Amino acid sequence: MSWAHWVDKLADEVASLAEAGYVSEPIVLNGGLSVSGLQHVGRLRGEVVLVSAVRSRLEERGFRTEQTLVLYTMDPWKGKPAQLKQFRDLDEARRYVGWPLHRVPDPHGCCESWVEHYWHDFGDYLDEFASDVRVVATDELYSSNERMGEFVRMAVERRGEVVSVLNKYRGRRPLPESWIPFEPVCKRCGRIDSTRCTSVDLRTGSVTYECEHCGHVGEASLRNGKLAWRLEWVGVWYSLNVAFEPYGKDHATPGGSRDSCNELATAVFGLRPPLGTAFEWVGYVRGGKDLGDMGSSDFIGFTPREWVEVAEPEVLRFLYLVSRPMKRIALSLEDVPRYTDQFDRAERVYYCLEEVRDAVLRGLLKRSYELSLLRPPPKEAPFQLSYMHAVALVQTIPEGADALEEAVRRLRMTGRLKGDLDDFSAARVERRLKLAKAWLDKYAPEHYRISILEELRPELVRGAVSEPERIAELLRALRTNLSAAEWTDDGIKRAMLGIPKRKGREEREFFRALYLAFFGKPQGPRIAPYLSMLDRGFVLRRVEETIRALEGRGYE
Repeated sequence: MSWAHWVDKLADEVASLAEAGYVSEPIVLNGGLSVSGLQHVGRLRGEVVLVSAVRSRLEERGFRTEQTLVLYTMDPWKGKPAQLKQFRDLDEARRYVGWPLHRVPDPHGCCESWVEHYWHDFGDYLDEFASDVRVVATDELYSSNERMGEFVRMAVERRGEVVSVLNKYRGRRPLPESWIPFEPVCKRCGRIDSTRCTSVDLRTGSVTYECEHCGHVGEASLRNGKLAWRLEWVGVWYSLNVAFEPYGKDHATPGGSRDSCNELATAVFGLRPPLGTAFEWVGYVRGGKDLGDMGSSDFIGFTPREWVEVAEPEVLRFLYLVSRPMKRIALSLEDVPRYTDQFDRAERVYYCLEEVRDAVLRGLLKRSYELSLLRPPPKEAPFQLSYMHAVALVQTIPEGADALEEAVRRLRMTGRLKGDLDDFSAARVERRLKLAKAWLDKYAPEHYRISILEELRPELVRGAVSEPERIAELLRALRTNLSAAEWTDDGIKRAMLGIPKRKGREEREFFRALYLAFFGKPQGPRIAPYLSMLDRGFVLRRVEETIRALEGRGYE
């Protein structure tokens, strides 16, 4: 059997249903999330990127599709500690506990609501991670969508059947037969998590309720509230005609929420549940420590806005698509160069510029790269500037110089670039330089931040080594090797490795002398990429000056 990417397998399942007449076009592929706080990049994995990739495959096969993203804005605001801390006045904040999310005010006062404020750092960048996503808020579904209104009435009318199905999954906490599966907003206190319906009138489309929080007894429209959440999930499928929707691992346990919703859909409403797949949460790493899963209401993680400030969106898409959905991924903004290297390698494999003998791995990298792009890849391989080379370049380009122009000059000087950059490649280089600069300013470990010394400081070098004559001897051998080396980071690295030096103190002092000679610091990032971005003559002169300083001679 030939190998196929897991995205293609999922898409083919959806296509088979469409071809059999079970799914109509446009095929709707949906994701859902609650704007309960920080809208972190973990929420892009299943709800956005996975859906987008399956959609892409379906469109390759000629199907008309639509991607939707449902925001559960009618969910109650829980008032978790991290949520309460967003407000200056805790007493004021506690007033909003239990309110629908879309009604909670913006704690920072710059937007109309909590939802609007925390959605910006996600929603404003959504187009960079998926194309043409239609965002649907549940408060709008309940208030104005006719199919949702129809579903709410059906759910209330068929509540006996609903109770029968749900009680199969509730064990020792069965719902009473009189339960009405609707949660209205209390007109007095504004809460949606403390109201209990006591009667329903389908002729007027209203319910009577009691609020267990404030004691209010009132009447509410079926448009002013929400269904119990498992019914709400089925209501979203019904109102949007969803054919495919992935779900978080918490819904995937046997006999769990997805199973109960599937049975509600088929047994009570005669609705075919959408296909889907479970996916794992995304972890958050900071300072080398895994802090657990990203969390919205706990404000753990970082946002799409923060990602695109330092890395291309397609790099994150690649990380999500090259791993199977249930494999845990933990992300750190400090590791952006490593993630980008993985994407760049896949690009080289795609264009057959790097060999991978394992056929399955080769196919995974090529297809994941292709799916990670929102536009067709260029017909020919574009020029690649590695992230760490960009980091080196932005720190060695003189202040005030045109970054792209100077970068191109240095890339030609070192032989990395032969000929001219096409427009696509030039734009990529310019963008990566900007991303690398932002990464250096915000997230790079301190030893990555360097600047080239305009003049050697001999006292620094002499005071850093215990055997100056031996280190001078090693540097003399390095100067000879560098004179004949290919002026690339690999060529310079080979020149350094070709020097016979003892492991341990001698090797440490050799590199310490180099870092002090060029950067004025005893350590730093891998030095070869930085030296390769400098003029060979300048590097050779600085090495010679360092030799003279170690030998106690003057230098010019």
